Amino acid sequence: MQNAGFSPAPSLRALGGLAVAALLSAVWLWWRLGAAPGGAPAPQPTITILVWHWPFASQPPELPGDTCARYGVARCHLTANRSLLAGADAVVFHHRELQTQRARLPLAERPRGQPWVWASMESPSHTRGLGRLRGVFNWVLSYRRDSDIFVPYGRLEPREGPPPPLPAKRGVAAWVISNFQKRQRRVQLYQQLAPHLRVDVFGRAVGQPLCADCLLRAVARYRFYLSFENSEHRDYITEKFWRNALSAGAVPVVLGPPRAAYEAVAPPDAFVHVDDFGSARELAAFLAGMNESCYRRYFAWRDRFRVRLFSDWRERFCAICARFPQLPRGQVYQDLEGWFQA
Repeated sequence: MQNAGFSPAPSLRALGGLAVAALLSAVWLWWRLGAAPGGAPAPQPTITILVWHWPFASQPPELPGDTCARYGVARCHLTANRSLLAGADAVVFHHRELQTQRARLPLAERPRGQPWVWASMESPSHTRGLGRLRGVFNWVLSYRRDSDIFVPYGRLEPREGPPPPLPAKRGVAAWVISNFQKRQRRVQLYQQLAPHLRVDVFGRAVGQPLCADCLLRAVARYRFYLSFENSEHRDYITEKFWRNALSAGAVPVVLGPPRAAYEAVAPPDAFVHVDDFGSARELAAFLAGMNESCYRRYFAWRDRFRVRLFSDWRERFCAICARFPQLPRGQVYQDLEGWFQA
């Protein structure tokens, strides 16, 4: 009779199971360590991103091998050499050149399974021809926060050290505009504001263009800047907010997406939103009547943050590599127009 407290020796089957488990554990550890001598991780492969045509240019800029490393992205090869199409890990197309037909999609030469990236920083109001791009692109690079590769016009980053002093203010409000069209809401709102608020206007639209280095110095003299977008769309917050106002040291008065979109990228007390007021006259009274103590509160964010601008297309395209491991494989935008217009 078997003793009640006795445990028999493991069977051969059990021993085999333990051996398999040990082998699997060893394989997993070998994979985690990169199968390199001494347990060091194996070097990761370089990702090649082919830019089919450079945005708004007939020729691409110089793209040395360390281009993306300059922006903190390692193992990323950015190239405009179309002969590398077959071996590229992803190909990016800027929409403006597709829209104007300055460039065409190499559909017949597309390698099977190669991800293609649609890139645009324009709003839907200035984007045409998306209907013919059904089922072509796998990933989207844009200012939309729900893009596969999100590339904003700017963002706030932690500040090291004290902020620079605010520029001295001589005027109430400034606006820089090149494209003045009466059908635009921003023009209509300006015309409603003008009788009640002194707004100094600059730009090609009024025959007072500002050079690239002059704009921030000119705006810095004003308490407020009219950060009016040319169209109102989801997450469309451009350099008018980040550069022309925040970087210049003026409080942005914003016309664009709803307040919640701005609060997703900046403190709620860093800007004035036009939708918070019942009329242009009410907004004008609020701006003109603001005392110095209240005005200074709009710059409390500067003690903790600084503005980082993103305007270089090289940095934007290098972001594809930074996101590459997390990007969804097998995804296809069957209705790119419907997604972008939403």
